[in-house]
Amino acid sequence: MTRTRSLWILTTTLSLAAVTAPLSAQQTSEARIQELIRLSAERVATKQAPTQSQTTQTTLAATGDTRPMVRLSLDDVVKLTLDKNLDIAVQRLNPRINDIALASLRSVYHPNLTSTLQTQSTTNASTSTIAGGTSAGQAVVTGQTVYNGGITQSIPWGGGSLAVQLNNNRQTTTSANSLFNPTYNANWSGQYTQPLLRNLRIDSTRQQLAVTRINRDISDVQLKASITNTLTNVRNAYWDYVFATQAVEVAQKSLDLASKLVQDNQTRVQVGTMAPIDVVQAQSEAATRKQALVTAQSTRRTTELALKRFIVSGTDDPNWSAAIDPTDRPEFRPEAIDVATAVRRALSERTDVEIAKMNTAANDVTLKYLQDQMKPQADLVAFYGLTGLGGTQLLTAGTGVNREVIGSIPGGYVDALSSLFRSSYPRWTVSMNFSYPLGLSSQEASVARARVQLNQVQAQLKQVELQVANDVTSAAIQAQNTAEAVQAAQAAHELSQRKLEAEQSKFEVGMSTNYFVVQAQRDLADAQNSELRAILNYRKALVEFERVQQTTLQNLNITILGR
Repeated sequence: MTRTRSLWILTTTLSLAAVTAPLSAQQTSEARIQELIRLSAERVATKQAPTQSQTTQTTLAATGDTRPMVRLSLDDVVKLTLDKNLDIAVQRLNPRINDIALASLRSVYHPNLTSTLQTQSTTNASTSTIAGGTSAGQAVVTGQTVYNGGITQSIPWGGGSLAVQLNNNRQTTTSANSLFNPTYNANWSGQYTQPLLRNLRIDSTRQQLAVTRINRDISDVQLKASITNTLTNVRNAYWDYVFATQAVEVAQKSLDLASKLVQDNQTRVQVGTMAPIDVVQAQSEAATRKQALVTAQSTRRTTELALKRFIVSGTDDPNWSAAIDPTDRPEFRPEAIDVATAVRRALSERTDVEIAKMNTAANDVTLKYLQDQMKPQADLVAFYGLTGLGGTQLLTAGTGVNREVIGSIPGGYVDALSSLFRSSYPRWTVSMNFSYPLGLSSQEASVARARVQLNQVQAQLKQVELQVANDVTSAAIQAQNTAEAVQAAQAAHELSQRKLEAEQSKFEVGMSTNYFVVQAQRDLADAQNSELRAILNYRKALVEFERVQQTTLQNLNITILGR
């Protein structure tokens, strides 16, 4: 109705101005004006608001962009980021690396099998009757085959160690002094070493295991922090791209408005109600709006590239070469903010606080280990062994050099094992090994340094907690300020719209100038951009408020599975 009324006012004004003109000119002007009114009415009657996809397609077509279009919502972008983001993919490998390190340390407590296979032969010259020869210089050949096996294991509780051995050998000889030939020897032994003071509660391996477990948990927390920060960045990048897209739309509408003013002024020049020089100002403004549109399109391409950085897995990803059409729009819904509750939530959820606590725990483990190393070393060692003997027993007559083999009793390795199991030849030992350094030891200096480091880490934890409270409070203030800025920008946009309508109405009846209409158009474009930017800042402020509380994953219904 406003547009129709303005056209009729313009028609009436032009008709009154044409009274003093010649009759032929007046008839021409009337025909031209009626045609313009008819065309304008048809355009208004058939005009429909384009959809967002139509607007994006029109924008891409206007710039000659022929890329395939992919429509993405904010949820779609989040899913693509979780699936394809390379930063997250790299961070996901850190827990696996720590798993490998932890498994490597645990292997210390796996049983360790040992074995020895050996054969040898020795030839000695007899120099006495006890050497086994029957004459001086006679060669005595001795052969031995060794086949030993054993198992050793460190005990994960109490710091003890166990070693079990089964040693076997077969001996052959040409000595006349031997009672068995061949001789089979079987020896079984078991030894257990148990620390009583130092290394009883904690030792180097258990300290490294505890610290590595904490580092493994830290890597999980760091993965969570990396995902949270990446999702925060991709959401901000999405909203930046939405703003850039809307800025192109605003710039296009502003250009269309300026171009319409140029056409209207040219019409007025044709009918003789405006001087040709007045068209220049409108054309200058249209050129400025064209430049603003080019700048907005360039910014849109840049922000699109920044968004793709988060949602593609490489340059071979289909989305890398596609045009992104953002389907979501930042809505302004003021949200109530409870700073005290947010601070408490952040202190319980923030990954940096959790990491600081874990670092404190790791330093505490190291301090306990170093304090344990200051204790005297007292190890209880218990040993028990059995010996078995078997083989072919030689029956002899005579003594000394006159000793002769007159028969034999067959035997073998089974006889050696039989005597071993009968515990015919046992042996055992129990010992206590004790040591203690006199004077100032290096362990005392290490403990003093570890205490200082632990105090430092505890102070850093308090520092992190204070920083968390400061971050949450600052983010809450920023969200409240941006909410107020949106309300002010919306009011400014509405007033700028009314001002432009008033200036156009006044200009159509000759009560305003071309300059004021151009200025009103410029103010409206600036107000629209300011409103879009204010809404975008508010959405980003809410995203940041979630990040500083570490509630991004919960709000997006994302669960990170642990080990």
